[in-house]
Amino acid sequence: MAERTLTMTIQPDWRMALRFAGQAAQAETYQGETLNFETPAACFGRLTERRWALIDALLGAGELPIRALARRVQRDVKRVHEDVVVLAELGIVERTAQGGVICPYTEIRIDMRLKPSANAA
Repeated sequence: MAERTLTMTIQPDWRMALRFAGQAAQAETYQGETLNFETPAACFGRLTERRWALIDALLGAGELPIRALARRVQRDVKRVHEDVVVLAELGIVERTAQGGVICPYTEIRIDMRLKPSANAA
């Protein structure tokens, strides 16, 4: 299986983020995949501390059943399942045909830049 990378970005202009992702997709070599959030609040609202723990537990672990993942992070199976649903919707983890879960990325990067807003005095 080829190595995959995910770069999470925070870019308020979703059109610009889409253009950058399109340019990367047209490159001759694999440039990785991008997940953009329009604001830091959107990012941190979806990627809570507990969800980050699940990502960390899954990175490089291969396929894990939900119960094994819950044991690994010492959490309730139902709550882990709920968080896995959100992470799968975002494309950070994938459900397998066997009912397990896997993080298909070998590396996840976060690219976040903060600049003064146009409304700054």
